[in-house]
Amino acid sequence: MHVLTAIISIVAVFIWGDWRNWKKYHATLLFFALGNLTYNFLTANYFLWKLDGDFLSNHSLTELLYTFIVFPATGLLFLDNYPKGVKKQILHTLQWIFIYAIWEYIFNLTRDIEYQYGWTFWWSVAVLFAMFPMLKLHVKHPLIAYVLFGLTSAVLLWWFDVPVNVPIEER
Repeated sequence: MHVLTAIISIVAVFIWGDWRNWKKYHATLLFFALGNLTYNFLTANYFLWKLDGDFLSNHSLTELLYTFIVFPATGLLFLDNYPKGVKKQILHTLQWIFIYAIWEYIFNLTRDIEYQYGWTFWWSVAVLFAMFPMLKLHVKHPLIAYVLFGLTSAVLLWWFDVPVNVPIEER
């Protein structure tokens, strides 16, 4: 299912995205990837959600597929097709939240995602309401987006009691 998601993302960005002008959003797409890599690094021994690998075999390779293919492709689609006018912008953002939520709901039904330590589908939906506006914010005000990302991450790590202070091994 995850490889299929990557293939669909690639096809979609070639059909509906302005992939020739990807450089315009390059920094924000890296910000998107950094967010996913940060999650995986900080929760490596305490995943709040875990993607079950298809034939890719494990969570780490599946996450790399999302970090470097799915998220940049869908991020480009979201940003490149961002409309003018507040009402249209809200509807566009809600559309992408809905797309991601439905996709994750399907993953939940097919057991391609596993929630742990109190995380639920609804927490994922709540994060989407922060994630998409933060991506758009990063395009114009990257420093503010980094600060908000850091604060949001810190609150979630605290709320779910994620142990990030792993002791250094004795030599």
